[in-house]
Amino acid sequence: MTARPAAFGAHGPEALYRRRKLVNHAMTAAMVVAVVIALLPLFFILFYLLKNGLSGLSLDLITEDPNHPGRSGGGVRNAIVGSSIMVGLAVAIGVPVAIGTGIFLSEYGQNRAGAMIRFVIEVMAGIPSITIGLFVYSVVVATQKHFSGFAGGLALAVILVPIVARITEEMLLLVPRSLREASYALGAPRWRTVIRIVLPTAMPGIITGVMLGLSRIAGEAAPLLFTSLGNQFYSTDINSAMDSLPTRIFTYATGPYDYWHDQAWAMSLILVGIILVISLAVRALFGSRVTVRQ
Repeated sequence: MTARPAAFGAHGPEALYRRRKLVNHAMTAAMVVAVVIALLPLFFILFYLLKNGLSGLSLDLITEDPNHPGRSGGGVRNAIVGSSIMVGLAVAIGVPVAIGTGIFLSEYGQNRAGAMIRFVIEVMAGIPSITIGLFVYSVVVATQKHFSGFAGGLALAVILVPIVARITEEMLLLVPRSLREASYALGAPRWRTVIRIVLPTAMPGIITGVMLGLSRIAGEAAPLLFTSLGNQFYSTDINSAMDSLPTRIFTYATGPYDYWHDQAWAMSLILVGIILVISLAVRALFGSRVTVRQ
């Protein structure tokens, strides 16, 4: 009678299976812990925003302009409108430039010029926002000799461009090459293939990139301190100083009045809520069109 192979001993397949199963469970648990640790700051931020911001929320906060310092009440309508105008201006200026840059890099940038542009974009993405604000101040504000909402929107657009451009390039590169080749086989030129086939296919990822960029610039205060400055009064004129939620939050959070602190928390909650609503609306309206076109 043949002896049982040594492979079925302490170091055989069964022991190896148990060890691999244990390692798998351990690594899965480690990943779950990592996810929980990553999400904890978000939950704490939302918890503190709701805890401190809900008490300061009111209809007057949204519909009225600020009162004189020291006089309680009033609202931040001017800051909400100013932020909306400057962020909208930044998106109108920055998104077409960023998407065009991403298309060039993915479709025509596999050369030395493309490598140089990628390097410049990566450097731009790493520049502190306050430095961009100082640059726009020296180029626009100092030249015009006054602060303006246009300068604020331009500074935010400069911050937006590298974020959206890099994400656009990555999303376009993920589109299968077979789709391009099928379009070429049907006689479509390269530019039409990019516009009608590649871009719609990558649109969900590009929209995500735009929303990430929008979330980034909507909370920027440093560049606006150098460009739009702020305004105690309601204004929609982009050629004059304009208020914004981030600068108003900074002013009220560092101010001496308790009701300013309450309004600063409420404005922070409003800012997060606005970004959330815009994200859901864009995905609901534009995402369905992308699915149909695909």
